[in-house]
Amino acid sequence: MVAAQLQTTIFGQLIRLLSGNKLFRYPDEIDPSLWNKSGHQDTGSTSTPTEQQAHGFAKEFDTQGAASQNTVTEDGQEIQLVDWYGPDDPENPQNWSSGWKNLIIFQMCILNFTVYIASSIYTPGEQNFMQEFGASETVATLGLSLFTLGYGLGPMLWSPMSEMPKLGRSGIFFWTLLAFILLQLPVGFAPDVPVFLFFRLLSGFCGSPFLATGAGTITDMLDPALAAYAVCIWSSFGIGGPVFGPLIGGFVVPAKGWRWTIWTYTWACSVVLITLFFLFPETSTPNILYKRAKRLRKATGNDRLRSQSEIDAAHHTLRDDLVVLARAFTLAFFEPIVLLMDIYTALLYGVLFTWFESFPIVFGDIYGFSVSQQGLVFLGIFIGALVTVPLFLVWVKYGIVSRFTKPNFKPEMVLPPTFFGCFALPICLFWYGWSSRQNVHWIVPIIGSSLFTVAVVTLFNSVFNYLGVAYPSYAASIFAGNALFRASFGASFPLFARALFHHLGVGPGNSLLGGVAACFIPIPFIFYRYGEKIRHMSKNARHDV
Repeated sequence: MVAAQLQTTIFGQLIRLLSGNKLFRYPDEIDPSLWNKSGHQDTGSTSTPTEQQAHGFAKEFDTQGAASQNTVTEDGQEIQLVDWYGPDDPENPQNWSSGWKNLIIFQMCILNFTVYIASSIYTPGEQNFMQEFGASETVATLGLSLFTLGYGLGPMLWSPMSEMPKLGRSGIFFWTLLAFILLQLPVGFAPDVPVFLFFRLLSGFCGSPFLATGAGTITDMLDPALAAYAVCIWSSFGIGGPVFGPLIGGFVVPAKGWRWTIWTYTWACSVVLITLFFLFPETSTPNILYKRAKRLRKATGNDRLRSQSEIDAAHHTLRDDLVVLARAFTLAFFEPIVLLMDIYTALLYGVLFTWFESFPIVFGDIYGFSVSQQGLVFLGIFIGALVTVPLFLVWVKYGIVSRFTKPNFKPEMVLPPTFFGCFALPICLFWYGWSSRQNVHWIVPIIGSSLFTVAVVTLFNSVFNYLGVAYPSYAASIFAGNALFRASFGASFPLFARALFHHLGVGPGNSLLGGVAACFIPIPFIFYRYGEKIRHMSKNARHDV
């Protein structure tokens, strides 16, 4: 039998389509009696005994208890609930082998890395771009800003769509990545600035699903304890992308020009697209069960077989769908916890993208580094991650996982690492800003910049864990709104960064940002102390803990 995972890949679905569903068949297509053997009984089928025998449902068994548990009444009609065939159902993502789970997580990490690289790899080529098109510094910076804005806006559409049972995740991931790759053609061959900027925005929009719903894919397969580790590793690849972008671009631009920065990540994404085609199955439980219910209705002729998502969607109206699409905005702006945490993580993102404009001023103008050498200074942030991420994973093991299943667990218990991050951010900004002088060795500001990773790892991961646990029913919308805030700051900060540092100087400019960061220091402590009371005043947050 073909592995259950291959049947739901794009490759598997294509083979099924071309063969008329004769190849890559599902277990219930090979043995239709699986539905009955798993403890379900059709208590009111309109099929004749002959029809039932033709479909393999003629065996006698005693499942009255199970049948009653899997039957619900909807609008006066008895509906049979289609669920997993048992605790060991091979189609259940939670039951997949570690090899498959790790392969899927690896693909998500590489995608997170390569799409984020696409934002910053272009920045070393801004001077070449300006010379070729006669553009100003601000217009050249828009190539970074608009791409970032695009992948902030995308999750507002793609995240709700990936939660729709009829669509699922894998199809959205594959087709948007294909669109992302194809859109690099007008970007890389752009004849003028408007074409380049328009397609940078559009490609960022299409490249965003992996950035917003990767954590959802991980939680589809793993229990909460293991997911905490995997999400931390996945998000760390997202930090590495923008960091390695200028490093790689710094070597590509002098050798081949700015256009080759586009082709570099396009090739990388093309390789991942091939692996997605063959080796990325559907992980969304509602989508898997929705398709199972369709197959069983076709096989049995019993129209009363429904998945839970179909039952839930039976009374949905257009207004309900619009409410779901707008939820990311309403939660982001009207929930105090969500709003402040979104602004805080967005500030981190804005500072990171400001450094794409600040590092050339410091290490190019002050220290005389070449374009290639300027990219290497981002290794300070990477080395900081090599130290911080393992320490954070130790905290996850002993500070979160060990408490997660205990009755006294509260979402606020995931926040203590932020106590370090909230101080690390202003310290790194003051350190980096005031040590960036000719009479101070260049390694000193690089060491200062490495402290930024402490803030990013402890704040990003803790905030995401906190929001996910505090608002479990609306996690996808919460993370989509957070992505929009981060992208908005990441898009806008580089536009005023050069003017900020040219007018105020590197030291005062970073001090201004550090002062703003210092204003946020009380927030983690406030939510750790009073978060439970604030949550209980919200109708959207979790109240049972």
